[in-house]
Amino acid sequence: MLRKIRIALAAVFFIAITLMFLDFTGTLHAWFSWMAKLQFLPAVLAANVGVIVLLCVVTLVFGRCYCSVICPLGVYQDIVSNLSGRRKGKKMRFTPSKEMKWLRYGVWALFVVAVIAGIHALVGLLAPYSTYGRFVQSVLAPLYQWGNNFFAWIARRAGGYAFYPKEVWLKSLPTLLAVVAMMVVITVLAWKNGRTYCNTVCPVGTTLSFLSRFAMFRPVIDTAKCKDCHACEKKCKAACIDIAAHKVDYSRCVDCFDCIDNCKFDAMKYRFAWGKQIPSPAAQVRNDSAEGAAEGAGRRAFVATSAFVLGSAALRAQEKKLDGGLADLVAKKQPERATRVVPFGSKSVKDFYKRCTACQLCVSACPNNVLRPSSDLAHFMQPEMSFERGYCRPECVKCSEVCPAGAIERITPEEKTALHVGVASVQRELCIVNRDGVQCNNCARHCPAGAIMMVPKEPGNPDSLKIPTVNESLCIGCGACENLCPSNPISAIRVNGLEQHIRN
Repeated sequence: MLRKIRIALAAVFFIAITLMFLDFTGTLHAWFSWMAKLQFLPAVLAANVGVIVLLCVVTLVFGRCYCSVICPLGVYQDIVSNLSGRRKGKKMRFTPSKEMKWLRYGVWALFVVAVIAGIHALVGLLAPYSTYGRFVQSVLAPLYQWGNNFFAWIARRAGGYAFYPKEVWLKSLPTLLAVVAMMVVITVLAWKNGRTYCNTVCPVGTTLSFLSRFAMFRPVIDTAKCKDCHACEKKCKAACIDIAAHKVDYSRCVDCFDCIDNCKFDAMKYRFAWGKQIPSPAAQVRNDSAEGAAEGAGRRAFVATSAFVLGSAALRAQEKKLDGGLADLVAKKQPERATRVVPFGSKSVKDFYKRCTACQLCVSACPNNVLRPSSDLAHFMQPEMSFERGYCRPECVKCSEVCPAGAIERITPEEKTALHVGVASVQRELCIVNRDGVQCNNCARHCPAGAIMMVPKEPGNPDSLKIPTVNESLCIGCGACENLCPSNPISAIRVNGLEQHIRN
């Protein structure tokens, strides 16, 4: 029964989070964005003390059920492991293994240093929720959108409007390659050895393992009933059950309850076990010294992880196109920016990248194709604003509604109009007024803030063509001017970000 309940809850979280990343209509974010805020690392970076305390208390009471229910990457590994176990002769394939402490705690220490030092690429690469989110956004979402476009094509020919086409484009090739490589490693490990990644690499799993050692409820071996059949041991995908010693490594147990479900002698039970587990007399002699050392390490690890949680919370987060004359339209290219532009709702460029876990939920939610993963090594896979395919419309606040890490604070459309995240500047040598000798004023006509004015190119000449000039005090950095500028491939007007965002 416990296993069925765990699977049902895991299915709800896994499907809902996956659909949230796939949904390009913005409908599901309102329903499921709270699940993203329950993820451990985003809660730490957002200084969401309530969620952090809740997850720690749940782990201290029930064990590492977070890893097998709430974490989508953990559930993904369970799915892969289950599929692998359906092969002939592979149902009882696991064997107990010792904890790889040097790797496990080495990666954890490296991750903590990366969080404190602001090495964003490493933090994003190792964060489990963000890793799965990038996989869905970069790999599954395009497939999903192509399927949608196929049905839209059919509906259009049938005279229906149940589907509408969605533009599919490669937002970042380096990010895609990194995502594919990471997921191949995780999938292979899960296929062969179950929860190896969770218990040797994942820093969140290691953090929670410090607490799960002291969980009030745990799977316990009843030595009086155990027949040493090794069934539980061979079904344990965390490889944490040693029947020869009648011992369970609770730091690696993820409470999947497979062992309980497969024990034919009712020797495995999930029960209140606040004190020590009592092994068989033969195993007691072997384990006394080891248990003493493990308890000492557990206490030190508990203190270390508490400091990490509190310290981190305090630190704080082509398709070819043609014009009307059937001539090729040259695609716009991203210009060099003095300062990158980050979304409305973030306090500053530094604060945004300090909190962002690169899960790319905001990239999935953006309906205007403005957000894309950065290819810059310093902020690798973290989103930035770019205006080749759209601009940030004043009425849209989707990214602020879904960010789980507090990198983008929730704002209303009214509040957004009072925020300044960047400022436009004119590259006069690229403007078609100077380059082609024709009047344009496209940027001024479409500026929602009224920050662009057209002034005579030749002052005092009433017949002079007019060129744009920017009132920097009014410009909010939405990118409408850059996106709609007819100069290709580089716009004659570009937006540079503000290091510190301004609120009027």
